[in-house]
Amino acid sequence: QVQLVESGGGLVQAGGSLRLSCAASGRTFSNFAMGWFRQAPGKEREFVAAVSTSGGSTSYADSVKGRFTISRDNAKNTVYLQMNTLKPEDTAVYSCAAGPSRAWLSSRFQYGDVYWGQGTQVTVSS
Repeated sequence: QVQLVESGGGLVQAGGSLRLSCAASGRTFSNFAMGWFRQAPGKEREFVAAVSTSGGSTSYADSVKGRFTISRDNAKNTVYLQMNTLKPEDTAVYSCAAGPSRAWLSSRFQYGDVYWGQGTQVTVSS
């Protein structure tokens, strides 16, 4: 089991920035690829970003590419999502996830084998 706890969400104006954190405990953090997902009201959960076990490789959804940056600190068992130039359409509950690979998180997360955090609300006002 892996326990994931997100923090850093809140209310921000369009164009602003937020940094989300996700602290992991339980099984060995560095064995898991990590990702961030979001779900807006009335919409399905969608992939945002993923990072490999070492932190050397990353993936992003087209909608956030160039604005968001995912990173991890294996010494602190923590993954981050730096969000810049936020838009109202970024408003959602953001959840972190631990999975077997970056590719799995980006395209096959709906098939299971993923640990989820409970999420943190991000609201971007126009």
